[in-house]
Amino acid sequence: MNASPPLLFADAVIIGAGQTGLAVAYYLQQRQASFVVLDERPAVGDVWATRYNSLRLFSPTWASGLPGLGWPSTASTYPSKDEAAQYLLQYAAHFRLPIENNERVTQVSPTAGGFEVQTASGKRYHTPRVIVCTGPYTAPAVPAFAENLPASVHQLHSSLYQKPAQIAADGPLAVVGSGNSALQIAADLATTGRPVYIAFDEQTPAVPNNTATWLSLLGTGLLQVPGHTWLGRFMRQQKEPVVRGDLQRLRRLPNVHFIGRALAATAAGGLAGRQSATPPLAAVVWATGYRPDYRWLHVPAALLPDGKPRHFRGISPVPGLAFLGLDWLNTRRSALMGGAAADARYVVEQLFKST
Repeated sequence: MNASPPLLFADAVIIGAGQTGLAVAYYLQQRQASFVVLDERPAVGDVWATRYNSLRLFSPTWASGLPGLGWPSTASTYPSKDEAAQYLLQYAAHFRLPIENNERVTQVSPTAGGFEVQTASGKRYHTPRVIVCTGPYTAPAVPAFAENLPASVHQLHSSLYQKPAQIAADGPLAVVGSGNSALQIAADLATTGRPVYIAFDEQTPAVPNNTATWLSLLGTGLLQVPGHTWLGRFMRQQKEPVVRGDLQRLRRLPNVHFIGRALAATAAGGLAGRQSATPPLAAVVWATGYRPDYRWLHVPAALLPDGKPRHFRGISPVPGLAFLGLDWLNTRRSALMGGAAADARYVVEQLFKST
């Protein structure tokens, strides 16, 4: 009979070694707390390195630094996905953070004095504090009508898209989504010369993305407005804007066609949008976001009925449990790399006050 693996002890366990996980690790290190960062990826920054080749950060480096270490001077103003991956890797190495890669958390459950955290490799940790830093949800979401497309249409979620060569079938392509990723992927696919149809909600606002914009957003404090205030609640009800320059460039391409918000699949194997429909398609890229997936979090009262975390500014009503990196965790900046420091500092302070 195999013996259970030894129980490891730590003041805190961080789940996820992305930007928020690293920021939390920095503040725990400043407190000289014992902690470990568990991440299912093979290397720090891998979540950036494996995204589509044309991806760039939407915020400039001077507004996107993590606590204690800014971006290298060699990075682009709006860094590529590989530059972002390298920055996170350098950050972890600079502070010698205790990160365990290839360690997928399979269960977090309450136990006497805190929580037990188990990984797929069999490791077990006992800790009074768990900080979930897995990002703004992880399970790819696609509309229900995707099932109505014939098997001949190649479908993939934006999380799996990297370059146009992935789509070998000839014929028109479609990108569904109303965010910046949808615009970037559509532009990427358009370089092949093939017809690209983009199902984009025409009511989505577009704003310039330049130094003046960022100075204005930071100078006026709009990015720091708490979501629970009246102004924050109003801002949360507005559609997320896209980069105006990217939208304008895409509209000028002769082989790109806007069909409006996608409503359904057609009998011919295309998509029907609010404005028009596509011809039969060879492939569809769903840039339609993610949904929550916390099946491994076996902690009563930690989640709302819709599966989203129950929290205020990242602090769960369950003592010792916290979340980071969510959209509007506290402010609009919470989901951006530059907002990781403020949220991480607050969460660490509150956790060590209460547990």
